[in-house]
Amino acid sequence: MEFAVSFDDITAAAGRIKGHAVETPLLENALLNEHVGARVFLKAEVLQRVGAFKFRGAYNRLSQLNAEEKKRGVVAWSSGNHAQGVAAAAQILGIKATIIMPKDSPKIKVDNTRAYGATIRFYDRYTENREEIGHQMSNDTGATLVPSYDDPHIIAGQGTVGLELVQQASAKNVVLDAVFVPCGGGGLCSGTSMAVRTQKPDVKFYAVEPEGFDDTARSFTSGKQEHNDPQNKSICDALLSPYPGDLTFPIIQKYVDKVLTVSDDETRMAVRFAWEKLKLVVEPGGAVGLAALLAGTIDCKGQTVAVVLSGGNVDPAMFTDCLNR
Repeated sequence: MEFAVSFDDITAAAGRIKGHAVETPLLENALLNEHVGARVFLKAEVLQRVGAFKFRGAYNRLSQLNAEEKKRGVVAWSSGNHAQGVAAAAQILGIKATIIMPKDSPKIKVDNTRAYGATIRFYDRYTENREEIGHQMSNDTGATLVPSYDDPHIIAGQGTVGLELVQQASAKNVVLDAVFVPCGGGGLCSGTSMAVRTQKPDVKFYAVEPEGFDDTARSFTSGKQEHNDPQNKSICDALLSPYPGDLTFPIIQKYVDKVLTVSDDETRMAVRFAWEKLKLVVEPGGAVGLAALLAGTIDCKGQTVAVVLSGGNVDPAMFTDCLNR
């Protein structure tokens, strides 16, 4: 089967973002190793530009616009991290950006997006359709749509996480048994799984979703794209996509071994563990892979595993709630 993205596209994206995106570290922590009985490496995308992996795909996409497209600007929809990634990339490249964000987006993500110079158009995630709004704005203004995950250039950019992860593990003479990655619409999961499994076919790859937004897990079982109930809620605001992407899901079917789910309480515990033991600030959506590991969703005792901490833009009130539980 031919996918929308190839491994060569991911390596090309790595070349485009080099010098703009941060090559985030692969960290090991003795307390975490002891706690789970495994050797664990953390790919700290919380230290990425804009505090999340999303800058990778956004810059890869925007840097390929031609002069006329750059002049007309871009429009994107996002709960926050893609918003910041697009806004920051647009600022660097001198492009006007308009971002469609839910009214209930964390304030820190709204403030950061504005600080990068983007215009924000709010919508109600329970009564309005962000894609319809985005397409209408694009039609009216001629701006280029920059989807949050279902775009070949976005997927390729996010896949550079997996490219770096394998290269960094090899540089440490580490042989990985498994990788845990958060999954929303599937941009990070599809790109990273392709990058990892193309280089290391024997590595087990686990996608992790929040309960109530387990569309990828259900789709994995049924073989077709399943939708989430639009009334469902989770603290993992970065992972609340309505269904797997048309482009991302076939890649996930090929390269992901299993899709796991974690509860909000398990995620809160992971956020707290990251702060208390690892000295890292991780937002709930960025911590679900760690949550799955800490909860023992997969038995990893005696193994060597990597976990992607995909973002650290947590609202202060939510962060306080996680620490106090």
